Amino acid sequence: MSLTQSRLNSHPQIVMIMLRSHSCGELNLTHCNTPVTLCGWLGRSRDLGGMTFIDLRDRYGITQLVFNMDDNPALCLEARKLGREFVLRVEGLVAERSSKNPNLSTGDIEVKVTKLEVLNASKTPPFTIEDETDGGDDLRMKYRYLDLRRNVVRKNLEMRHRLAGSIRRYLDAQQFIEVETPVLIKSTPEGARDFIVPSRMNPGEFYALPQSPQTFKQILMVAGFDRYYQVVKCFRDEDLRADRQPEFTQIDCELSFITQEDILNIFEGLVRALFKEVKGVEFNDFPRMTYAEAMERYGSDKPDTRFGMEFCNFTESTRNCGFVVFDHAEFVGGIVASGCSEYTRKQIDELTDWVKRPQIGAGGLIYVRFAADGTVKSSVDKFFTPEQLQAMGEKAGAKPGDLLLILAGVEAKTRKALNELRLEMGTRLGLRDKNIFSPLWVVDFPLLEWDEDNGRWHAMHHPFTSPKPEDFHLIDTNPGHVRANAYDLVINGVEIGGGSIRIHDRGLQKQMFTLLGFSDEEAQNQFGFLMNAFEYGAPPHGGIALGFDRLCSIFGGADSIRDFIAFPKNNSGRDMMIDAPSQVNAQQLKELYIRTEI
Repeated sequence: MSLTQSRLNSHPQIVMIMLRSHSCGELNLTHCNTPVTLCGWLGRSRDLGGMTFIDLRDRYGITQLVFNMDDNPALCLEARKLGREFVLRVEGLVAERSSKNPNLSTGDIEVKVTKLEVLNASKTPPFTIEDETDGGDDLRMKYRYLDLRRNVVRKNLEMRHRLAGSIRRYLDAQQFIEVETPVLIKSTPEGARDFIVPSRMNPGEFYALPQSPQTFKQILMVAGFDRYYQVVKCFRDEDLRADRQPEFTQIDCELSFITQEDILNIFEGLVRALFKEVKGVEFNDFPRMTYAEAMERYGSDKPDTRFGMEFCNFTESTRNCGFVVFDHAEFVGGIVASGCSEYTRKQIDELTDWVKRPQIGAGGLIYVRFAADGTVKSSVDKFFTPEQLQAMGEKAGAKPGDLLLILAGVEAKTRKALNELRLEMGTRLGLRDKNIFSPLWVVDFPLLEWDEDNGRWHAMHHPFTSPKPEDFHLIDTNPGHVRANAYDLVINGVEIGGGSIRIHDRGLQKQMFTLLGFSDEEAQNQFGFLMNAFEYGAPPHGGIALGFDRLCSIFGGADSIRDFIAFPKNNSGRDMMIDAPSQVNAQQLKELYIRTEI
């Protein structure tokens, strides 16, 4: 069926006159001897004496066009004058190719052109519009409209589209209703920095762009909407990296009259359905791990469980050994790199330099080799006997041929560095296969974390997270030991989403604000609308938000979410194509009552 026919059949009441009869990705041997009209961009052109071949490209694929000097010399000469990315409309007859291309869906046919029309000329692009382009990141972002023509980029956005459709279908079937929440809201002091928007009609006052629709979705639960979701843009003015953008999309959900178990089951079902529908991958039930266990075994609350290499704690067994680094360390921990005993001194020195980098922050690296012949050699031989080193290896589960890597120092910092070393070794040893997926629920997070600089508690997630009921009695006496009724979904070491059971009682919410250092006046000023709503029959409720961009990158096997965003910002938060952010004129600032002096 042609492109025109399929669209007419889906909307029979619409009469359409199309510039093309087919797309560049649908023709095959069944169309031979069929007259067709195609439109698209000139990808490649090849002159072979008496014949010229052009690859015509559109969103759907590539079709080879043939111009024959013997059949129509003038048309063939005209085709040879065309440049890359010219927009063309051609008419011709479909024919079987003598030299087929199995890499193209249209590789069995070609179109012998009888008529050529240039719809628009093009300047020579600054980079090649191919999967393996010669354009760097900044250049491709500046000319993003050209980058989006590349097959690999388009496929990423098509996959994003399919994921969004699958998510909506699943949630619709689960009785969720999609509700849009405001984009211009009130700034709040908790969490990341807000992007603020001045109000012309209210001089000196500002809106904020939402970091999430958190309070609004809770209000919707009070309003009785029961099950809400939204594919929503959120905004955070924070430092950027591969998995962060100043504006991002999340699948935001909230439910009433549920428990944590209900939420985990529903959204485990969502992720399972997505992987089955989009990737053809099926999972058993997702394993669960407490925050404390994750930190003990992996030094991370989002561990990559595609491979082992779990931490071994040597802190007590190496105490008072005479090696000052271990004796004075709050934590001594190691990992076993399987099959790496033959690492050269140069390779180990390179690893040592790697862990000493400021972003890792380790003071040094100790190693113990367990050679295949049974001998043991280490960088601390003069402090430990071979028997002691062998005992350390047995404790860590090392076998002949393995390499034990050890870090020591302040516990939190050292566990973090050891986690980074684990991930690096996993990458170097090929243990982080992008085609293998390992989902995990991390539960029982601490409710609060202590801020040494400001001498106050902060909510680890947000101030609306409910404590676990069995820890209520600790709120006043031992708040640092209160666990949150919260959960994170982790896939391959990436936090895909997180959520919690919310506080729905005004008294408990007021108690939480007090614990976080809010005065009654501040709490009322910032969140009075929510606390007031709780006085009108707020149901027990909870929810979750999944990072849609991160989910897309996991499905696409990429490290950066930028590859799955149509118009992303760079690492400085700039849109290179439209050159934003930018200055505004003095009159605009005057209307907003903003002074330009710094």
